[in-house]
Amino acid sequence: RGRAMAVRTRKLVIKPFREKPKVPTDFEDESWRKLQVAVDAIALRQPINMSREELYCIVEDLCHHNKGQGLYLRLRDACARHISRQVSELARQVSSDTVFLSAVERTWSTFTEQTLTIRSIFLYLDRSFALHNPNFAGIWECSLELFNTCLGEHGELEARITKALLRTIEDERSGASINSTLVRNVMRMLSALQIYERCFEEPFLRESRVFFSGEGSRLVEATAPAEFLVHCENRLTQAVEMATHYFAPCTRRPLLHAIEDMLIKPHTSTIVSKGFDQFQAANRTDALRRLYLLFQRVDRLEEVKAAFNAYLKRLGLELVNDDQREKVVVQEMLTLKAAADATLRSSFSESDMFRRAVKDAFEYTLNVRGNRMAELMAKFLDTKLRGEKGVSDYEVEAQLEQLMVIFRFVHAKDVFEAFYKKDLAKRLLLGKSASFDLERSMIAKLKSECGSAFTNKLEGMFKDVDLSVDLMIHYAEARADSGAEDKRDVNVQVLTTGYWPAYPPSSIVFPSDLAPHRDHFVNFYTTKYQGRRLAWQHSLEHCIVRAAFPSGRKELDVSLFQTTLLLCFNSADTLTFGDLRTRTGLEVDELSRTLQSLACGKVRVLRKEPKGREVSESDVFHYNAEFTQKLFRIRINSIQAKETSREVEKTHDSVKRDRQYSIDAAVVRIMKSRKVLSHNLLLSEAMSQLLFPTSAPDVKKRIESLIEREYIERDEDSPNTYRYLA
Repeated sequence: RGRAMAVRTRKLVIKPFREKPKVPTDFEDESWRKLQVAVDAIALRQPINMSREELYCIVEDLCHHNKGQGLYLRLRDACARHISRQVSELARQVSSDTVFLSAVERTWSTFTEQTLTIRSIFLYLDRSFALHNPNFAGIWECSLELFNTCLGEHGELEARITKALLRTIEDERSGASINSTLVRNVMRMLSALQIYERCFEEPFLRESRVFFSGEGSRLVEATAPAEFLVHCENRLTQAVEMATHYFAPCTRRPLLHAIEDMLIKPHTSTIVSKGFDQFQAANRTDALRRLYLLFQRVDRLEEVKAAFNAYLKRLGLELVNDDQREKVVVQEMLTLKAAADATLRSSFSESDMFRRAVKDAFEYTLNVRGNRMAELMAKFLDTKLRGEKGVSDYEVEAQLEQLMVIFRFVHAKDVFEAFYKKDLAKRLLLGKSASFDLERSMIAKLKSECGSAFTNKLEGMFKDVDLSVDLMIHYAEARADSGAEDKRDVNVQVLTTGYWPAYPPSSIVFPSDLAPHRDHFVNFYTTKYQGRRLAWQHSLEHCIVRAAFPSGRKELDVSLFQTTLLLCFNSADTLTFGDLRTRTGLEVDELSRTLQSLACGKVRVLRKEPKGREVSESDVFHYNAEFTQKLFRIRINSIQAKETSREVEKTHDSVKRDRQYSIDAAVVRIMKSRKVLSHNLLLSEAMSQLLFPTSAPDVKKRIESLIEREYIERDEDSPNTYRYLA
């Protein structure tokens, strides 16, 4: 077993100094001497005889003994001396711009390198003294201030730097290659010294405005518009590159403004007047795009829009005012619209401003001749919907879509509707329509664009055609039930008078062979629909006639007028014009056209004496026993009477009457609602409600007519005020 043993411990006691240690009297001076030697060595690019750590500790000791302010002032004086020497050496440089700027760069590089080295040694001073004393700048900031002061003392030095930089930039603008790194470093020096704006930016921007003003005035006359635009674009690109690589960020926008204000903006009118039509005619979408983007920068797009609008108007007027091109004017307007839309997409960013320019141009050109383009559009549609050889339904549908685009710009839509309805009736009743699907598609487009009221009659025409099909099914059943022995097919289309165009009555001696069939149908229809009356439109009827020729039997697809003439030759092989007129009862013009189709066309089932293309009242006609044709069923087209100016005028008169009724209805409707209204307000409100172009005198005439018919009256006390008469 062990025994507990007592352990004696010793304590170390440290007693304080009886007196506080004293700092040597030469401590501050001796410490600075060591530091000054180091600072001078750094400034003269010589080796330092002490380590940076030792020097840092000296600085730290001085600061701990409250010697920071004195140390700071001594360091500032030493730095000022060395910086002054360096700047003075730079000022003595006499050389080219590039060599001089290289010397500036070296001086600055040396300065920054030495300043950072000195700061690393005096870092404790910087953080413990300068940072906490607002009256003393940091070592780096102080050095910059000293450098700036020395530059100021050598005023010509700043001017030399500015001129050297400006000449170097001018060399680059002229196409010369420059030392971009050198320029960038000098610019950074100016920015660090906070003299960039005074020493470079302000004189540079002044010089740039003068330069671009002179260059613009010279080049706009010496180069083509397209080349001038390319040059402007290149200048902007060059400016952006300069701003990115050399200049301070604050210079970019003023420099671009200088180019816009002095190189582009003063010459916009000249560029547009000299170049726009050239670009359009040559389809220079690249030049147009460049024009748009450059003018957008200077807020001058209104000039481009006006030129685009004027260009489209000029081309459009050349087309619509040329009477020799009326057959192709609609197609050419579609081509022009497609080209305008392509330019909108490729060059003008589909801008709403330029869309309005296109709309205004087409609206003007398509209505400048009043109702004429509406009429021509209806005829264009008639041609397309009758079908063209080699054109598919898909292509026709695309053309219909294109037409609807320019149809929107036409004001006289009621004129279009009148002519379209007349042509549609012929296509439906004479079997001239290439596709019912296309017909219905077109009406659907018109309904979508103009509303159901616009297409009500057109849809009614199709409804009549469909009802006629059902009616003929019932008629065929009725004939079968009656045991009729004549098996010849009969097809009748019953039309509603209000939907279809009015057709003039035709005088004809109805063939006795066909009369029983007509009478039988009339009896069937009037029995089925009591109270209704049928009026036969003989000009629209056609037949299948079986004919026997020495070469064989044929079936002839002919009109009723042609049928009536051919049946005359069952009783005689030769008949004169007068004989045929007596037997058929046809008018002279109609008889001439019908005989011409049978004796002078491609299919000649009759012979004419004397021979010729025209028919006269002295001609004699013979049954053509020598007729031959490979086909069994032969269609003999009627020679349609050309649409005379009188017929066109009648259609326009019909539209005019309808417009008068619409004006009357609008005025009465307004007065019924308002009871009392002034002349100007009634005129304005009526014209705003009408869907067709009209004038104030036209409305005034209808107001006078309504007064005469006692729908409204003038106020006795105020002649310019109207009252509604219930």
